[in-house]
Amino acid sequence: MCGNRSHHEHSHIYLPSSMVTRRSALRLGGIGIGAALLAACSKSNNGSSTSSLIEAPTTTTVAIGSLPGFEYFADSVKVVNNGNLWLVESNGLPTHNMMVGITSWQQQVPTAQSYIGTNAWQIPATPVVAETPISAKTQLYRGAIALAVNGVPIFNALNNRGDDAYLFGELDEWGGHAGRADDYHYHIAPLHLQEVVGTASPIAYALDGYAIYGETEPDGSTVGELDEFNGHEMPDGSYHYHGTRTYPYINGGLRGVVNVIEDQIDPQPITQPFRDSLEPMVGATITSFETITTGSYKLGYTVDGMTGEVAYIVTDTTVDFTFTNTDGLVTTEKYSRNS
Repeated sequence: MCGNRSHHEHSHIYLPSSMVTRRSALRLGGIGIGAALLAACSKSNNGSSTSSLIEAPTTTTVAIGSLPGFEYFADSVKVVNNGNLWLVESNGLPTHNMMVGITSWQQQVPTAQSYIGTNAWQIPATPVVAETPISAKTQLYRGAIALAVNGVPIFNALNNRGDDAYLFGELDEWGGHAGRADDYHYHIAPLHLQEVVGTASPIAYALDGYAIYGETEPDGSTVGELDEFNGHEMPDGSYHYHGTRTYPYINGGLRGVVNVIEDQIDPQPITQPFRDSLEPMVGATITSFETITTGSYKLGYTVDGMTGEVAYIVTDTTVDFTFTNTDGLVTTEKYSRNS
């Protein structure tokens, strides 16, 4: 298996662009996703195999016979079959708003990710039930365990400290937040997607290949009893998971066969942080998030009734921040993205 690394383990120092020597990297923008996978195992673990980070959805058409659910997001997600795998490309940003409602904020913000080419998501085309399933209660604290049909990854409901991210106020109104690599992801089931895809289509797929449905069965009937993984076997012998409003919220582990290395499913896409991860801002509540133009964003927050703001502009090569603290002090920072 190819190596990979989660954004939860990075400890590099990311300097302002004036102090960073940019490294050359292979650009995959013109390589087809199927062909790119053939070279996947030659990719190094430093995340330098992709460089073009998509800021706006790429208009694509989901392949005929693709996984149900993804077709509703064909403007921002591309899905093709490569024999034993479904390969899913996206920039990791949803079409809905983000960040609003977080009360335990680590000062990270959403930026587009390069989930393309050899760094695409891989979903088994024919999932197989494992003899020894993996529970998310005690494992899989790193990396994603599922992928929503809008191209946004889904992590364990328990954060990397083993705490329920939802109960700790770390998630926004849509069940997501920005992680240590300034990557957006969910930690609970994106049940709101059922309003888009309907009851007959999954809202996500676990990385073992089994579908994750919303709060009803595909035929609209009431969900039956679920196992510890938030799934169940149907009368025809098939298996699928369900999203719920109580723990484990999403697939509570992996009922199917997967490869796990260093507590995360392998392989999976690599995120490329451009700065050090930050510490929580005590007492902050995120009150607004706005996309000004493509790649330009503004986040508003309050602390003890006083307002602050983070404005930032993201390109393929740089990220420029303007911070307005609650005392009115304005500072700026510029970072270079790996490319």
